[in-house]
Amino acid sequence: MPCPFQWLVNMKSNITTVKIVRELKKLKEPAWGRVVEELTGPTRRNSEVNLSSIERYSAGVVLVPGTVLGDGELSKPVTVAALRFSKSAKEKITKAGGKTMTITELAKENPKCSNVKIMV
Repeated sequence: MPCPFQWLVNMKSNITTVKIVRELKKLKEPAWGRVVEELTGPTRRNSEVNLSSIERYSAGVVLVPGTVLGDGELSKPVTVAALRFSKSAKEKITKAGGKTMTITELAKENPKCSNVKIMV
């Protein structure tokens, strides 16, 4: 017999993450499903992406379902959406002419998740 409180076991304790997951599930887009999968996993497996990786592998719009860290430099303007940003990462992104936003803001701006690189 399944546990009647299974939803409690699967629920994240961070209310911000829970709200983001609920918003993304409403979109029913496969790319957002991948982001939901990453966000609902164990906290110890959250992505941490450095600016050097963003510089090396992408241009345009980047989505990180985790934390963006400030190691490295950006030489081109990039729009980065993430769950969290370190202080130095935010400063370096804006200094390079880029833009930082939350995952929810990106979902409202681009509901189809087109031309977005997801970095985990």
